[in-house]
Amino acid sequence: MLLRRFFLIPIGLLMVLFIAACGSNTSTGGGPYGTGSSSTGSTTTPSSTPTTTGSSNSSVMIKTATAQVNAKSVTILTNAGGKTLYYFTPDTATTAAGTGTGNCTSMWPPLLFTGTGSPTSSSMLSGTLSVQADANGNQVEYNGHPLYLFSGDTAAGQTNGEGIFGKWFVATPDLSSQGGGSSNGYGN
Repeated sequence: MLLRRFFLIPIGLLMVLFIAACGSNTSTGGGPYGTGSSSTGSTTTPSSTPTTTGSSNSSVMIKTATAQVNAKSVTILTNAGGKTLYYFTPDTATTAAGTGTGNCTSMWPPLLFTGTGSPTSSSMLSGTLSVQADANGNQVEYNGHPLYLFSGDTAAGQTNGEGIFGKWFVATPDLSSQGGGSSNGYGN
């Protein structure tokens, strides 16, 4: 038992270091964050199949689901496989967490789109889906916020990345346009 605890502490510290490294990568991208191309709309069907990092191919990029976030039942955005999507509050025109390589993209893989046109949603969203070209490819954005998965979520509906370092939050359909969510952190 003591030996197992001994190994959990260093593993936890390594995970914290990997997560902390995510805010230091820089790039310029598209959409509201830079000069690349951006297309908007949530009802256009792409002519090729989009892919998401960490899930299987699907003609629908974004879905909604109900999950427990901070002990509340909340409607969240998920990828086609049902895994929770997140946004990073410090993302700006010159700093995006998912545009680096290595530790950050391993912990927080960006949601990528390889189709043409705009990403799609399985339900009507109040916001706008778009694509930002960055070092990783074409990253999906919701209301100007690049979207990410969290490697600590191993199954659909988990929200283990919520609130990490006060900068990573679950994306919801009510996420406000470029400038962050509301005071409760997860955008509604």
